[in-house]
Amino acid sequence: MSIGKNPPSLSKSFDGDVEHLEDIGRPATSIDYNRNVNAKILNPLAGISKEELLLRVSAFCVEVGLQEHLSVFQKGALVAQSPSDFENISELDEDDKYHLRREITHKWRLPKDLYWTIGVCSLGSAIQGWDNTGANGANLSFPEEFGISHNHWLVGFINSAPTIFGLASAWATDPLNSWLGRRGVIFLSGLFCVFPVLAQAFAQNWEGLLICRLFMGLGMGIKITTIPIMTSEASPAPIRGALVMSFQLWVAFGIFIGFCSNLVFYDIGRLAWRFQLAAAFVPAIPILILIWICPESPRWLLKKQRYQESFNAFCRLRQSPVMAARDLYYAHCQISLENDAFGGSTLMRRLRELFSVPRLRRGCLSGGLIMTAQQFSGINIMAFYSSTIFAEAGYSTKQCLLASFGFGLVNFVFAFPAIWTIDTFGRRNLLLFTFPNMAWCLVVAGCLFLVPDDVGARVPLIATFIYLFTAFYSPGIGPVPAVYTAECFPLSHREIGVAFCVCVNNLIASVLSLTFPPLLDGLTPTGAFGFYAGLNMLAFVLLFFIVPETRQRTLEELDYVFGVPTRRHASYQVGTWLPWAFKRYILLDKNAKWQPLYHFQGAI
Repeated sequence: MSIGKNPPSLSKSFDGDVEHLEDIGRPATSIDYNRNVNAKILNPLAGISKEELLLRVSAFCVEVGLQEHLSVFQKGALVAQSPSDFENISELDEDDKYHLRREITHKWRLPKDLYWTIGVCSLGSAIQGWDNTGANGANLSFPEEFGISHNHWLVGFINSAPTIFGLASAWATDPLNSWLGRRGVIFLSGLFCVFPVLAQAFAQNWEGLLICRLFMGLGMGIKITTIPIMTSEASPAPIRGALVMSFQLWVAFGIFIGFCSNLVFYDIGRLAWRFQLAAAFVPAIPILILIWICPESPRWLLKKQRYQESFNAFCRLRQSPVMAARDLYYAHCQISLENDAFGGSTLMRRLRELFSVPRLRRGCLSGGLIMTAQQFSGINIMAFYSSTIFAEAGYSTKQCLLASFGFGLVNFVFAFPAIWTIDTFGRRNLLLFTFPNMAWCLVVAGCLFLVPDDVGARVPLIATFIYLFTAFYSPGIGPVPAVYTAECFPLSHREIGVAFCVCVNNLIASVLSLTFPPLLDGLTPTGAFGFYAGLNMLAFVLLFFIVPETRQRTLEELDYVFGVPTRRHASYQVGTWLPWAFKRYILLDKNAKWQPLYHFQGAI
């Protein structure tokens, strides 16, 4: 079976006059994905008569071998064409309308297979956080055992080894996903999160420990790239952000459990750091088994033109067959337009197109900027070195671990508000609200290091403002990067695009974790905290002018969002949004009218 890149190129054997249907899926008014100056978002089925739409669906089902589901796909296509008017679609029975209503009124009543998929993927996220905090506790003892406690650069290099090697392995995500699928890649990454992690406990010198952590990076690079993609492709648009942010929620949970583990193993003496590093293998074990119970990504199956399997996967991930058919057919039509616009066929061509095709370049710019902003926030420095920072503040070793435990607890608990705000308040607004607040928390915490050591309130106040910083981080730049980067590329370039963003994240993380020990030594804690406060404000300005909102749009509709030129987006912020915000919130003018940038025309 062969399907052309126009959805679908109709079979010659199909009865009837269908020559005019060769462009099925194209909207009546086409928009250039690379230069969407008017910021319009179109439904590709808008403007098509009911009779013609049903004929197109019939042709589609014949060509892809879904004839037995023809009536379901006809219903689904009618809903996709008029998503807000399904009550008036006569072809739908009461049961169909019941499920469509509940999709609106009970967004969180989802199939167990979808929750299962999100849960299993979340275990992979926990490994990430657990390893970070295992290294945090181990930093207090392994440098002394290996005689490298005075070599700050080497300690930083060992800590950053997984992210350094993750730079290389992330680029393997594209071909590995093509060969193995999303589930196969997650299974492979799980293997690298078991054996090298355990091997750290048996390292006899710093060289052996470094090698183990480099191999860990192989698994982490492909894991943190693939897990958000899989959860994003499986999730319905209205709550996709909340479901995909489970990645960061469970990273925070892994950080918290890692700090708990550090405390548990603290009293066992010289072996403590070995157990602290090796314990992170625990969540990887169930992943190796449970990932095969999850359905494969239906959009990956669409990409491979395995339509029957894709429909079966959608049926497991949606509440009714009509909803599954709606999402499959709508995605198919949008994906076919994507393929016309930027359907790179080889790895090198897709990589080149990331920077040569304007729509893809904007995805790279926004996704890469958000990943950079996450590292600019300084949170990973806290995760790796919070025990070291608290030691600088005057805590004993056990007090450092207890204070770091508090850091992990705050990071986990304050991630929960994002579940309810990331799809309503929005990804962009969460970032713009939290970055200035993180900046002032760092400034205050840094200044408190100047308070004399004999002042009793000094250390608790430092810890308090570090916790406040973390509380602002957790619902903002914590979950948004994983959600955003999984959204901002079309299916044809999703793996290579997310790999690029992960590499940016790992590169910045490696540089910062490598340089923080000497930075702390050279600038003192006050200077280091002030430095990161400045980076937070720089990130705020760049995010305001460059990054568009993506909430509550299907993955395919976001092509129109990223089709808007960056200059057009920035000029809107300066010329329209800022004057409105000044009138509304400074002058308190309740009659100030806000003119939105994007115009949604019949999209789901």
